[in-house]
Amino acid sequence: MTHANLNDLEAVVVIARRGTFRAAAVDLGMSTTGLSHAISKLEARLGVRLFNRTTRSVSLTEAGKLFVERVGPALQDIQGALDEVRSQRETPSGTIRINAAPFAAQEILSPLVLEFLRRYPDMQVDLVTEGRLVDIVAGGFDLGVRVASLVPGDMITLSLSRMQRYAIVASPDYFQNHEKPLIPPDLLNHRCIQVRLPDGALFRWRFEKNGEAAQIDVSGPLILDETNLARAAVMKGIGIGCFMEQSVMHDIATGMMVRVLEDWTPSFPGICLYYPNRRNMSAGLRAFLDLARELTINCSRK
Repeated sequence: MTHANLNDLEAVVVIARRGTFRAAAVDLGMSTTGLSHAISKLEARLGVRLFNRTTRSVSLTEAGKLFVERVGPALQDIQGALDEVRSQRETPSGTIRINAAPFAAQEILSPLVLEFLRRYPDMQVDLVTEGRLVDIVAGGFDLGVRVASLVPGDMITLSLSRMQRYAIVASPDYFQNHEKPLIPPDLLNHRCIQVRLPDGALFRWRFEKNGEAAQIDVSGPLILDETNLARAAVMKGIGIGCFMEQSVMHDIATGMMVRVLEDWTPSFPGICLYYPNRRNMSAGLRAFLDLARELTINCSRK
């Protein structure tokens, strides 16, 4: 084992986390073939196989599970020590890994991520978009970006945007053949595009007006978990959809979508950054959070 290095150890942990050599190779910035050869050499030095490999899947052997259980925490401690040392640098450097919902990634890319990279050219941002809610600690991410209501309670949060609203919309063609709903219960008589949340549950449409609240379990011919697909279905006249207001404002303004029940859709907290409590935060991560606070403050003053 004298020739094993940290890269070899990290490679095992990343493969175990990602589930495939190909995905792990992308994260590690190397070829799949190169990664496979590195693991084979490590297994040869250890004298045991760490992974069961088939043409379709990769899984840990018992020895591999023990390896990850023991080495994984040790690598986190080493990375923490390296981050602590790097935090003493005047110029932040390194990589920040962020997991975000697709629409949230779009919101932070231009005002925050690109500005951060402009200010700190030695930094790299690895932005991963996923519809499902993931454990950012187990996934090896530094930050998450989600709607505030979805953030786990044990995380530190930083609000990024002003209050937001939902918009209930359909195509003009749809309303040529159906009466517009005037109150939320009217939606029960309409074909609606249902949305599946990251935890697998169906999204329940919530409304409020003058202190009166309503929660509607809509029904319809289509269930989707991706906003762009739902938007395309609404544009084709399949039914009524519920979207984040900012994602369909252009469609409403150009007449491609018709908004209804606007007086029943109050504002709610927008997206936020979240992260675990870290005492020894890297200079790069600290600079990113400082910039997020700066941009949020400037936005609130406009």
